[in-house]
Amino acid sequence: MAKRILVVDDEPLIVKGLKYSLEQDGYEVDSAADGEEAIQKFEAGSFDMILLDVMLPKMNGIEVCQRIREKSNVPIIMLTAKGEDMDKILGLEYGADDYMTKPFNILEVKARIKSILRRTQAFGAEAPKDVIKVRDMVINLSSRSVKIGDREVNLTAKEFDLLKLLAMNPGKVFSRENLLENIWKYDYLGDLRTVDVHIRRLREKVEANPGQPSYIFTKWGVGYYFADQ
Repeated sequence: MAKRILVVDDEPLIVKGLKYSLEQDGYEVDSAADGEEAIQKFEAGSFDMILLDVMLPKMNGIEVCQRIREKSNVPIIMLTAKGEDMDKILGLEYGADDYMTKPFNILEVKARIKSILRRTQAFGAEAPKDVIKVRDMVINLSSRSVKIGDREVNLTAKEFDLLKLLAMNPGKVFSRENLLENIWKYDYLGDLRTVDVHIRRLREKVEANPGQPSYIFTKWGVGYYFADQ
């Protein structure tokens, strides 16, 4: 079954170009020209990926991303005409899995889409018995779900991938460069602070006290690691 992608952008030429190029690769593509239409399309259909522009009429891309994250972990790539680091990090803080700055190369867009979908498919194909238990945290690798006690933890695709990598290697310290290489899986040119943002958001979701973590620790000057017991 073809993967479905929702392209959200108010620039018709960008939408037309993305739609044509992605359909040539076998994807089914729908589009929305403003934030409100994006929410309507998302709620009415089922998508495997969303390309979401930051600057949108009626409701901006950050708000759309937040609304979607309340209900779904569908991978989201933010598209922005701005180049400032804070704009990129802001999008990632609110649940986006990646970002691209306009003007972008369509070949790079497709490479990132394939990378995220391939990773999601690979994790989703794992056997239901693949479960990691650490104290009151249960990570189900098959359903890509996380529970702490009776509480379901809602993680983005990238947050789950980070948690899985760390939890499968307890006590091993990963540098930010290591995490970018392992999780993003392509020649990532973004700011290393992207990793810090994802770790901070992950801690906010899984730690009782993010300031005094019990699962995800920092090795100062080196990187991050997961509790080894």
